[in-house]
Amino acid sequence: MKVIASVLSILRPVRFLVVAFTCALLLLSSAFPAFAIDSYQSKSTEGETQLLDIQRETDKAATKPPAGLKEVQKKSNEGLNEVQGAADFDKQKRPDNSQSATTVEENVKNLLDKVTGK
Repeated sequence: MKVIASVLSILRPVRFLVVAFTCALLLLSSAFPAFAIDSYQSKSTEGETQLLDIQRETDKAATKPPAGLKEVQKKSNEGLNEVQGAADFDKQKRPDNSQSATTVEENVKNLLDKVTGK
């Protein structure tokens, strides 16, 4: 029993360091929850014009009778679908424009290579 008590008394400073490190980690992780600052920062008025266009289309559709098959097919063929049309077509990720994208696995490997200095 004396051996266990002496080992525990030796580990007391280490235990304090572990608790202090854990508290610091919790504090920093709550202070900086997301590192999304590098991503695209949109302007507050940027989406307004698109929403106004959508509202105009909605108002036109509300005053007309339900669309027929030919009209729906025509609008669907203009873009991605009938509702969205070609809005933000160039911003959407598709197989034909994502060939040079890196996977999560590649990103992690690159990060580990940077950390380990390889």
